[in-house]
Order: sequence, then C-alpha cells, then structure tokens
Amino acid sequence: MKNKNNVPTHIAIIMDGNGRWAKARGLPKIMGHRKGAEAIRNILKACADLGVKYLTLYTFSTENWKRPKSEVGGLMRLFEEQLKRETKNLHKNNVRVNTIGRTQDLPEGVQLKLKEAIELTQNNTGVVLNLALSYGGRAEIVDAVKEILQNIEQGNLKTEEITEDSFNRYLYTKGIPDPDLLIRTSGEMRISNFLLWQISYAEIYVTERLWPDFSRKDLEKAIKEYQNRQRKYGE
Repeated sequence: MKNKNNVPTHIAIIMDGNGRWAKARGLPKIMGHRKGAEAIRNILKACADLGVKYLTLYTFSTENWKRPKSEVGGLMRLFEEQLKRETKNLHKNNVRVNTIGRTQDLPEGVQLKLKEAIELTQNNTGVVLNLALSYGGRAEIVDAVKEILQNIEQGNLKTEEITEDSFNRYLYTKGIPDPDLLIRTSGEMRISNFLLWQISYAEIYVTERLWPDFSRKDLEKAIKEYQNRQRKYGE
C-alpha cells in the first residue's frame, strides 16, 4: 500500500458472511466459521504491517445466543480451539488481546483461554486485538448506565459530573479510541447493534465480499477509500 500517512488508528469490522460462504460450497456452517478464523489471522497481520493500532472484531453478539444450540456450541468450541492454538503466535507477534462484552456469559473453557491470552499479551505494544464476545451495543450502554447509577447511589459520582467524556469511562471500550473506520462484509447495509456509541463519526465501508474471502487487498481498498474521504465531524 503506497499511502501509509493517513491509516486509521482503529478499525472495527462486522465479519459477516461465514454461513453464506459455507452454504455456497455445500459445506456445514461451522466450516464457514473456521475459514473466517483464517481470515482474521491474515487481516490482523495486514493491520500490523500497515500501522493500524486497534482492530475490533464483532466475533459473537448478544443476539447470536438465539441461534440453534448446536451452532452456538460449535462456535464456542471453535473459539476455545483458536485461542489455544493462536495465543502463543499472537504473543510472538507483539499483539495485545482484549475483550469487550458480557464475557461472563461465555463457557468457562472459553473464559479461561481468554484470560490466559489477555494475561500473556498484556504488556505487548503492537496491535490491540479487541474481541467483541457476547457483545451488544445496547447492552453496553445499559451496563454503563447501571454502573453510573450505582456510583451515584454510593456517593462516588454526582449527576452534574456525567458528560460524554465521563460516560466513555463506563463503556467496555474505556481507554480505547473510537473507531475511525467501520467495515462490514457481505453487503448488508446495517450496523447490527455494534459499537453504537463509539461509531458516531466513524467512516463506514461496506463490501459484498464474504468474510472468509476478505483479504489484505480488500482491507487496503477499504483504507484507500477512507483516505479519500473528508472527515467533518458534523462541521
């Protein structure tokens, strides 16, 4: 990629199309998810090469719990398997793992592997891989409001102290800059309850490419379009 002067600091991706990718090939849906995991590895490496500092991936939403139990179970086993397999490589490549969402709802095995990955990589200085797991934008805002109310009741916070900046500190993403670029694969024109607060001024890029086929070339195309836009922040 020629222009690396205006690369987004934070890219968020709605990784859509795993199921359609598998169906088009007559494969079980879980195979699409497995292929999608390979795409994550490639895109993470590309982000590191291009200078992206944060990569947030919509990995499993609060709504995904409503899917058939067999599919959810398969996904949880895949998460645990991938974490077990990839954590050492992530650490070796200086990636720092972080999670956002109601991760307490995940199976104990997945929670354990996540904890191991986070602890092993916590001092790394490369790309922050932010995994949105059991995540929902509305749930995040509700959880933030509950914590704020609790602090008010305990006398640790005054109502007049609540501002947009202070509200940020109660979100799952506290300490992480808002996304500059939101990418959605598979051509769907919606944000699906993802980072509702944080993407207020993000540039949105939608591609027809299904997530398992999303490549470095596709990422660079999205970044190039981002670079050609003028961000006005409502001005």
